[in-house]
Amino acid sequence: MYTLPKLGYAYDALEPHIDKMTMEIHHSKHHQGYVTNLNKAIETLDANLVSHSKSLVNIFEKMSKFPEAIRNNAGGHYNHSLFWTLMKPNGGGNPKGKLADAIMSSFGSFEEFKKQFADASMKRFGSGWSWLVEHDGKLVIGSTPNQDNPLMRLRGKGLKGKPILALDVWEHAYYLKNQNRRADYVASFWNVINWDKAEELFNS
Repeated sequence: MYTLPKLGYAYDALEPHIDKMTMEIHHSKHHQGYVTNLNKAIETLDANLVSHSKSLVNIFEKMSKFPEAIRNNAGGHYNHSLFWTLMKPNGGGNPKGKLADAIMSSFGSFEEFKKQFADASMKRFGSGWSWLVEHDGKLVIGSTPNQDNPLMRLRGKGLKGKPILALDVWEHAYYLKNQNRRADYVASFWNVINWDKAEELFNS
């Protein structure tokens, strides 16, 4: 049975950039919903598929074999669990270490990286996520629809790679504070990024 992870910081800890009510509803209602529905969906799987659902990564590696309910809710659980760790109180600033070097090498400057990441966030039509991933030794920016992520092996083209940074651009992530102003929310994200976690993911 999957469970809702603790945030590691209070719901109001990211203010004024991300408000307390949004964080509380996002974590305790939306994320909990994905966990609850994932557990229910797994109970309906046949024995062969259950054997492949030991971890979310195992599910993603065989994503095309699983029903839509697993795809949506396993993705929702994984994506949110990662997202919470990529933010922290008094975060933001600039990346350091090997990740900073890789960003400079891949995008020319940190400002250009921010521009491209924000652009991917704004151009994701409807609900989804924007990502920085490592793929074939290179850093790549892109986005995925709904609760898909770059670890899912799906038929057809799509963003692939090891997640380094993720931003939830579903409206429920920002609508209480920013209404329809997704750009304001994306700008706020730079003030709460946990670059230490991103560096850890990059080096793993």
